[in-house]
Amino acid sequence: MQWELRGDRPIYQQLVEKLTEQIVSGQLAAGEKVPPVRELAAQAGVNPNTMQRALAEMEREGLMFTNRTSGRYVTEDREMIGKVREQIAGERITEFLSGMSQLGFTEQDIVALLEKRSGEEKNNG
Repeated sequence: MQWELRGDRPIYQQLVEKLTEQIVSGQLAAGEKVPPVRELAAQAGVNPNTMQRALAEMEREGLMFTNRTSGRYVTEDREMIGKVREQIAGERITEFLSGMSQLGFTEQDIVALLEKRSGEEKNNG
């Protein structure tokens, strides 16, 4: 996974977002063991304490849990994962629509552009 972290927000929050994306996209499957903190920190190029903070936040949100003897795991609650996935999608759609509106596009313009792009993707893919 690409850990493209920016300086505009706290790193641990960006790590939480990236890990959440991995879970909702299935890259980290429900019930899967999460790599150790040091390994994830090395992959992301961050301090292990920062990664630990992000993983602790994931646990507070219920997307991960710790088994004291065998490590950290992704939640097995597929319904929760689905809800988080829909929430993220909704936020991204809202941002997209807001940006398009700022460019002067109407709802009909946006739909037409999406249909055109979808047709191009089908023809190229």
